[in-house]
Amino acid sequence: MEGEQQILTKKISPYKIIYPIFIGLAVVSYMLYKEFDIQAFQNITFTWTSVFWLSIAILCMAIRDIGYAIRVRILSGERLNWRQAFRIIFLWEFTSAVTPSAIGGTSIAILFVNKEGIKVGRSSAIVMATSFLDELYFILMFPVILLCVNHSALWNIPGSSETVVKSLYWFAIGGYSLKLAYLLVLSYGLFRNPRGLKYLLMKCFKFRILRKWRHSANEAGYDIIRNSHELKQMPFSFWLKTFGATFFSWTARYWVVNAILMAFWAGRYDWAQHFLIFARQLVMWIMMLVSPTPGGSGFAEYVFSKYLGEFLPGAGVAIAMAILWRLISYYPYLFIGAFLVPKWVSRHFSREKSQTK
Repeated sequence: MEGEQQILTKKISPYKIIYPIFIGLAVVSYMLYKEFDIQAFQNITFTWTSVFWLSIAILCMAIRDIGYAIRVRILSGERLNWRQAFRIIFLWEFTSAVTPSAIGGTSIAILFVNKEGIKVGRSSAIVMATSFLDELYFILMFPVILLCVNHSALWNIPGSSETVVKSLYWFAIGGYSLKLAYLLVLSYGLFRNPRGLKYLLMKCFKFRILRKWRHSANEAGYDIIRNSHELKQMPFSFWLKTFGATFFSWTARYWVVNAILMAFWAGRYDWAQHFLIFARQLVMWIMMLVSPTPGGSGFAEYVFSKYLGEFLPGAGVAIAMAILWRLISYYPYLFIGAFLVPKWVSRHFSREKSQTK
């Protein structure tokens, strides 16, 4: 038990917040050094309007977390209470924040759900359904964005070389292709071949951190099949509720940047520009999927400054807004997770240890 606790603590160690913070600050410091323009910063005025719209930005992130908690509770059959649901969400987000974007925190999320009192099989079904809904949002919204937004407006980046524009374009295409492939495999496992889903789960439990629970996962194979069957039999209203929560969660997260821009330049943008900014954020998140850094640190700030820079008065201001964006939408999960992880590991592993005595 102590060995399992050490492995888990090492994997999601609170000290890992140092790496994404260091990478992010290093990148933005370099960009500010290259692009800093004091005159551009004179266009920034902080008023009560700024306070209002920054509060809206924070509210958008709160809506995002509430939507996620609602979804987890629905998927668990409301076996999880609100406190447990939010704890799972924050732990999950912390894991995603300290691991490369392409890896995320999905595999460890099974443990988070399981330790809150849900059987391994059911936990796996919840996490798989959650991943399915997240990927479905991106897969559906990306073509909608392409249809609703002028192609040249979406990819035209004034002041950037053709090489940079093409690189960002292929990052988006690559990220979307990965998401589409993952969604197809997941859909096949959840709704066509639950035994294949069990096989994929067993593959996941080959990872060092999960290897100790491999026997339990194998015993839960029939639970996975049963729960997959349950998901297939769920009424349309069930999927409407869960996808509705997913839609509001991700959409609220994308409106954060719009609210930040309104905080300082409320009269600068019309609705068409706001929708274009929203569309570019969705594309940015798809790009960040292929980032090798924890939580997309460094890469996210760079893409923000380049891809949304034309909506801001100067490259230096764009970098400053990128920092503010990450302070609202990313860094809070690092610090909340750093506070929760030690307490969560101690509580759950101490409980199991006392039960085995």
